[in-house]
Amino acid sequence: MADFDITIAGEVNLDLILYGLDEAIPLNREILASNFEMTLGSSSAILAHNLAVLGRRVGFVTLCGSDPMGAIAMERLAESGADLSRCAKGAENTKTGVTILLSHGRSRRILTYPGIMFDMTVADLDVDYLASAQHFHLSSLFLQKGLHAGLPGLFAELKRRGLTLSLDTNDDPDDRWDGVLEQLLPYLDVLLPNDDEVRRIAKRDSIEEALDVLSARVPLIAVKCGSRGALVQEGSRRFAVPGVSVEPVDTIGAGDSFNAGFLAAWLRGATIEQCAQAGNITGALSTQNQGGTEAFRDPRLMEEFLREHPLPFPVAPARRK
Repeated sequence: MADFDITIAGEVNLDLILYGLDEAIPLNREILASNFEMTLGSSSAILAHNLAVLGRRVGFVTLCGSDPMGAIAMERLAESGADLSRCAKGAENTKTGVTILLSHGRSRRILTYPGIMFDMTVADLDVDYLASAQHFHLSSLFLQKGLHAGLPGLFAELKRRGLTLSLDTNDDPDDRWDGVLEQLLPYLDVLLPNDDEVRRIAKRDSIEEALDVLSARVPLIAVKCGSRGALVQEGSRRFAVPGVSVEPVDTIGAGDSFNAGFLAAWLRGATIEQCAQAGNITGALSTQNQGGTEAFRDPRLMEEFLREHPLPFPVAPARRK
């Protein structure tokens, strides 16, 4: 039996979220937000946290800064029960990344200082540790620039050792959508983009055209379409899974939370329809509190929500530290 259900190598940072701001923000004025929250951020860490809360055995590897922001982020992540034994801290005076999110209702501005995000390389990873799982996942491909040179070799080695692989590229700040991505696609078992990212990855104008192109290279693609749910391509089969109707408090991290539900179900051998259904439920759950993990940190909120919208698999009590 593998030590972990899933291992993840990725970035960690805090999200600083300001609410109640107009989209048109004037220069050289003091603009007052109506609320502020500091939450665990980054696609990789949000996924690791929420998967662990859902009862999956998660091994997480990251490089964080030596600053107080890194300590807070790692403390938040440790609460979930994810294994952090292979995480490392950067040299003295290194800084953890931070994302400032300006919330404008259903839209937002995302401002990220990467800090030490670019520094982790494949040489920093314990491949035996990563391979001690049945599955490996990578998020935030374009933010983890230090990994790029070694990723094709890492993916090939993990496949050789029998792991399945998934990828969520997240956004490309340079808007190029190329480079190492092309070398990674043939190794993937699951690709988890949103409806904008899938078109940019395939360089096509519509989701349908993008899926026509990518399905020849990736056997399973689950496209996150927000409140509309998910569009899934499995081989030549394409189908939609309706979303969960909720009134969102905050949509930050909902896509990463979809990934958590989808992969938690997939790792249990659920049908693809059940996986997408689970993703829609956990994505919707995430929107019921600020940031990408706060709904999962609230046991009462989570229990009540999942009682109304049951997942297609049992949720073990979270192994919180």
